Parts: sequence; C-alpha cells; structure tokens
Amino acid sequence: MLRVEGLVKRFAAADETITALDHVSFDVAQGEVLSVIGPSGCGKSTVFNIIGGLTDADEGRVIVEGQTVSGPHPAIGMVFQEESTFPWRTVVENIAFPLEIAGKAKDERIARAREYLALVGLQGFERHYPAELSGGMRQRVAIARTLASQPKILLMDEPFAALDEQTRFLLGDKVLQIQQKLAQTTLLVTHNIAEAVQLSDRVVVMTYRPGRVKRVVAIDLPRPRTSEVAGSVAFQAFVGEIWNDLREEASRGMLEAEAHSRRAT
Repeated sequence: MLRVEGLVKRFAAADETITALDHVSFDVAQGEVLSVIGPSGCGKSTVFNIIGGLTDADEGRVIVEGQTVSGPHPAIGMVFQEESTFPWRTVVENIAFPLEIAGKAKDERIARAREYLALVGLQGFERHYPAELSGGMRQRVAIARTLASQPKILLMDEPFAALDEQTRFLLGDKVLQIQQKLAQTTLLVTHNIAEAVQLSDRVVVMTYRPGRVKRVVAIDLPRPRTSEVAGSVAFQAFVGEIWNDLREEASRGMLEAEAHSRRAT
C-alpha cells in the first residue's frame, strides 16, 4: 500500500549541512500498523512530513499503490500531535469539516460525521465544543475527522504525546478497535516504546542522526490486542528489545552533542 524508497533529507544550518535522513526505506502492507520509533533528532517527523506531502525529500520517493507521489495525496490522511480541533465548531461540525471542503451535501456530511463520531465512541457529544472535552476526547475528534474523508492510509505523528499514560493506553485500545473494523493501513510515528508495541504489527527502529533504519521488529502478539497485553511477559520482552536499540542510539546522540558543544566553545 505504501512504500518509502531511499529517502534523503538535508537541512542547511549556520555553518554546515545536516543530513536528517540517510536513505530510509520501508513498506507498509494493506491493513498493517507500522510504527517508526527512534531517539530525538533521528528524523521521525521528517519521514512523516515527506510521506504526507508537507515537505520534499532531496532524494528517494514515496509510492502509494504502485504510483510515485509528491505533495499531499487524497489517499493519505494525517493526525498530528498538536491540538487540531476547531474551537468554534461543535464535535459533529469538526468531524464534518473535510467533507464540507470536498463539497459534500450537508445531509451527507452530517450523516457520515455521526457515523465516525460513533466509531470513536463519542455518541452524545455531537453538540459539545472542544473546550468541553478532555484531551483524549479531543484527539478522538481529530482522528474521526481524518477518517471521515476515508483515506486509504492513516498517518499519525505522536498523536497521544500530550496525554497521560493511562489515557494513552485506553485511547490506543480505541484506535486498535477502529483499525481492525476498517482494516486501516496505518503509519504511526512515536517515541513511546509501549505504545509502538501495543499498536503495531511491525516497528521500524531508527538510528540517531543521520536517521537510518537500524532494525525492523515484528511484534508477534495475538490480535485482537488490548492494553491488557501490556502486563504480559511477551509484551515486556518486546519493549526491552526495542529499548536496548534505542538506548544505544540515544547514548550515541548524547556523546555527539557533548562533543559538538566542546568544539563550539
């Protein structure tokens, strides 16, 4: 469904060129949940922005259903870390927004908005405004709004980062239920190891800058999968395995930052 081939991205700094991504390649199968995880500065969000068409790669390409794409693509929907609901719109109006932009008739867009509102478990909150909702509920509104446009691929960049650990796991359960119901192809960018293991079929572990694919870990845990699996020995084994990779890369990043600081002084 989605293939990333040889992505390279460089940024110009004050006195040097920084390579954020160095020939990053992976694929996401139809209906699969793939997570990308790595230490700070590894280029996770840069990958997300390139796939979503928000920035261009210097080299490489993004392929959707066999076709090379550039720029925003109608088959790709995006959910961001930052608060993205419209405070002046009710819940149902927020979810209906992309359908309004697409020119759908009011009856059709409200009906579909209510369908996806029910899918994320917010029945009864149709006429509420975002300020009246918790952070987790607002993020469910954002997810429903993206799904209402019926993308073939869902990109999520740290979607639960602002939430407490308990809410993250419970919202992860809801996302898994939705994913299973829709067979939604999903790419999740996260720094949270437990979240990646809970949600994913495979986890791409990236190196510290320049970002490369260090390893791909297949999460061999049964589905349907809920947050209860987090207490299992197998779950903790995957968390420990990925943490060992990340610790190695994060330590390398700290050493390089310290060396750079010494050179600068």
